[in-house]
Amino acid sequence: MSNERIFATTEWRTELPVLAGRTVLLREPASQDLGPLVDLLSLADASRFGMDEGVTEFGVQQLIERALRDRANGLALTYVITLSAARTVVGLIQVRQLDPGFEAAEWECTLVPSVRGSGVFLEAARLAGSFVFGSLGTHRLEARVLLQNGRGNGALRKLGAVQEGILRRSARRAGAYVDQVLWSMLKEDWGDHWVAAGPRVH
Repeated sequence: MSNERIFATTEWRTELPVLAGRTVLLREPASQDLGPLVDLLSLADASRFGMDEGVTEFGVQQLIERALRDRANGLALTYVITLSAARTVVGLIQVRQLDPGFEAAEWECTLVPSVRGSGVFLEAARLAGSFVFGSLGTHRLEARVLLQNGRGNGALRKLGAVQEGILRRSARRAGAYVDQVLWSMLKEDWGDHWVAAGPRVH
């Protein structure tokens, strides 16, 4: 592992950097985000971020605490997405390792309806993706989206992700198993999505 990779890995495990874009700001979730995150994750089409039970304040508090532990252990990173001007929480994005070296990872994101289609997803994804590809040394990012989620699948297509297949009955929603679409992005495909994100060592 290069000195740059060691530095980047150590630094983000200690403190997740704030990622600022033109209209959004990404920061690690904190206890004061409990209310907005309960509202966000209670949406019928929200990603579950590993929450198997119904959305409760206790469950979301556990999600916040788990996000901090997973970051410290180098297993995952989680960002709340806020609007830069008002600092209003409008989404959540999480990236989890799929192998011990974080060379392959999976990400999921959910947004409040009021900002869907506004460009917030693309800006937040570019910030998070650039940090993961640039500072963590990740080579491949995967996403799994419900087949019936047309807006989510369309957003990943717009980002340049490649649809690799349909995962049959791979997720459970409202007591039924549903299909998901598997998407992937490779570091070499990131292209013009690169933005300055996170600490870099030259």
